[in-house]
Amino acid sequence: MMKLTTAMLALAGLFTAAGAAAIERGDIERGEDLSLACMACHSVDATNNNPEWPRLHGQHSEYLLHALREYKNGNRDNAIMQMQVDHLSEQDLRDLAAYFSAGDGQLYTTRPGR
Repeated sequence: MMKLTTAMLALAGLFTAAGAAAIERGDIERGEDLSLACMACHSVDATNNNPEWPRLHGQHSEYLLHALREYKNGNRDNAIMQMQVDHLSEQDLRDLAAYFSAGDGQLYTTRPGR
């Protein structure tokens, strides 16, 4: 009986961890729904060539999530982005990061030698 209880607790812990990881990653489909407002500046197909509006498709999810949080809490100063994320929940931010990171993109850097 003790082995069964231990096994059940271990299994419950795995499901809890898997659920937390899913929340951490975000929902790509929900992120796509939320991304419609983003497309006016950042483009639908990641072909935006305006340096004022960075390409989001294919960007690393951790970076996107960090940037969105920074706009939301005011640490990044951009009035347009702050208005865009002000009403979004933490889960919304995760979903957007998951969606944009899952897309194909042409990431580039302006640093020489990269």
